[in-house]
Amino acid sequence: MSLAGLRTGVPLAPLTTLGLGGPARHLLLCPSVESVAAGVRLAGERDWPLAVLGGGSNVVVADEGFPGLVLKMEIGGLAFRRKGRWTLVTAGAGESWDGLVAACIERGLRGLECLSGIPGTAGAAPIQNIGAYGQEVAQTLLCVTCLDRSTLKTVEIPGSECGFGYRTSRFKAADRDRLIVLGVTLRLSEGAPDESRYPELTEALAKPIPLAGHRSALQAVRDAVLSLRRSKAMVIDPAEPESRCAGSFFLNPVLAEGDFDRLQAEHGPIPSFPAPGGVKVPAAWLVEHAGFPKGYSRGGAGISTKHALALVNRGGSAADLLALASAIQEAVRLRFGIGLEREPVVIG
Repeated sequence: MSLAGLRTGVPLAPLTTLGLGGPARHLLLCPSVESVAAGVRLAGERDWPLAVLGGGSNVVVADEGFPGLVLKMEIGGLAFRRKGRWTLVTAGAGESWDGLVAACIERGLRGLECLSGIPGTAGAAPIQNIGAYGQEVAQTLLCVTCLDRSTLKTVEIPGSECGFGYRTSRFKAADRDRLIVLGVTLRLSEGAPDESRYPELTEALAKPIPLAGHRSALQAVRDAVLSLRRSKAMVIDPAEPESRCAGSFFLNPVLAEGDFDRLQAEHGPIPSFPAPGGVKVPAAWLVEHAGFPKGYSRGGAGISTKHALALVNRGGSAADLLALASAIQEAVRLRFGIGLEREPVVIG
């Protein structure tokens, strides 16, 4: 019963926002914990490589496809319950992340409004420790429910033990091959949004925020964030060719203060932001100043005309896209001595 969703030779490109890549040798639709466990057991018995796919918004599938079993995460469910002054929000790993954010704002719950419009599923949120405009999911995440591949048992990982960092967690690092995220529980409270520390969002909110209550204020922030993301083609839209991307392809590097000072002495004023452990430099600035402006194209891939960190499928292949990414990384390394880290996961 748990293997009822097993398919063979399934094209993966339509399941990703990039629309690239070959087929999965096998794919299992997983609407339940039991189906995930059955898939892990089957892959172990057949000695198949295993991969997990959520919303397909942060992955690049190789042109050759994936030679093993892909678990397509479809566990649903979104529930709210009060606990003192908090509201606990529990979501299955297959729930839409933006749908979750919208539902929380509808209930006047603060803490996720700046994460509006981020594509993908709730299960992917803690893996990447998704963040935008001063908010990260780590700030509100209470615990993550996982399947331990080694025991096929479910475990709950408190947020304090998730190893969160800038766009990373234990689920992306040390435990990436052991723990499969099944669901998340967030702890939120009612209230007005915090004042934005990001000039771009502050400017977008320059018009008066509705005074009818904190729910209206939260919605105003959500609307502003969605507008900003759309202006960069960072909201998935079939009618917007520039959204055929995997979001920001490179992480913003964090430099030690001394290294940043030396970089500025050599290259002049460079935009920056304070960050734990040093100074965060916008990767988009590095990419453009290394010779790869918005709208640049090479082969069947290019850089978005609206966002220098978004690599866009222009009718080519995954190999085209990854070759462009490598060329950008090499140019930034040669010009600035900085190694850019890729954000999307490569499957295959």
